[in-house]
Amino acid sequence: MKIEGSWSAQWQPVVEAFAAHFNQGEQGAGVALYHRGELVLNIWAGECSNRLAGISGQPWEYDTLVNIFSAGKGLVALCALQLVAQGALDLNQPVAHYWPEFAQADKENITVRQVLCHRSGLSAFNQRIADDQIFNWEAMTAAVATETPWWSSNTEQGYSPFMYGWIIGELVRRVSGYDSFNACFQANVAQPLGVDCHFSVPDGLLNKIADTGPLKRLQDSAANRTGADSIALGKLMKADPRGVTNRAFSNPISLMTATNTRAWRQAQIPAANAHATAQAIAAIYNGLVQGTLLAPEFLQLCWQEQTFSQDRVLGLPLRFSHGFMLSQADRPDCRYGRGARAFGHPGAGGCIGFADPDYQIGFGYLTSQMGQGLLIDERAVHIIDAAYGVAGGKEYE
Repeated sequence: MKIEGSWSAQWQPVVEAFAAHFNQGEQGAGVALYHRGELVLNIWAGECSNRLAGISGQPWEYDTLVNIFSAGKGLVALCALQLVAQGALDLNQPVAHYWPEFAQADKENITVRQVLCHRSGLSAFNQRIADDQIFNWEAMTAAVATETPWWSSNTEQGYSPFMYGWIIGELVRRVSGYDSFNACFQANVAQPLGVDCHFSVPDGLLNKIADTGPLKRLQDSAANRTGADSIALGKLMKADPRGVTNRAFSNPISLMTATNTRAWRQAQIPAANAHATAQAIAAIYNGLVQGTLLAPEFLQLCWQEQTFSQDRVLGLPLRFSHGFMLSQADRPDCRYGRGARAFGHPGAGGCIGFADPDYQIGFGYLTSQMGQGLLIDERAVHIIDAAYGVAGGKEYE
């Protein structure tokens, strides 16, 4: 497999780790890495298809976009934290302070901080959501406003796969004064960095998107190990069809089935439908490391632990700051860099971005072939390990 792009010679081990995956089921992917503020590696390889654009088996390019799913949650959190830094948003204020309609159904005391760290009790919709409703911002935020929490806020941790994005996204829209969440993100994150990352892909970029699909070949024992988490999640869903886990992912089912449609790509579903290049994700996390997107005195919010518990929705121990996942030393699939202050977020199937302020690393990995792990995919683990073999980082060895 020919690897395209550019990289400094010392980072050759990362290129080799990336290339090895194309003998193990990878179809098309990209990796980008900033170190000490410099883009030291930006590579891509393979091919992609886009059924809506009539494209099949075309070469992966530097500007190929991929749906990064939950890896976009960190970018949503960033927009909220920028408003905190501006003094426009207070983490300890109830969401209803900024969004009065949100106070319905016992939600009047849920704070912004509790939503960001998944302790709000709003992990899934109890009410039935129509399949096409997820493409309508006003309909979804109205549904959020009338929704009832699954448990009292701040009593338990429960990952919010989709609701999180509409809650934080609507807060950002209301507080920032922009017409939409994506408009705020573009103005304050993507455009200042000059990167392609969108929560509503414009018409002119629709043909740049790679369709996503399942990884057809498990790679090694690590794949079987991380796949076990996905199996366990499936059992949780089947065990209680009306429970929080089942409804978090299947109400409506279009949250799982519509991701290659035009409606999905052009809607704003902040928790799950960001489309980006690998370089864009790495650049955003590098911007955090370098202090260009968030003032240094507020950057600590990205790594300050807010909760670490057995998660009610995913059935795994998870550790969160304000909107970002944090490392767990005993889990290879949950190590965001090697520094004590590293933070990031994975997405379903394999995409990931993270920042490591201690090693001054901003990292992005994107793939169109979705693996089975719930956290950091084994392909990303392999590449990250290779990167720290160059950059150093002995904490988890």
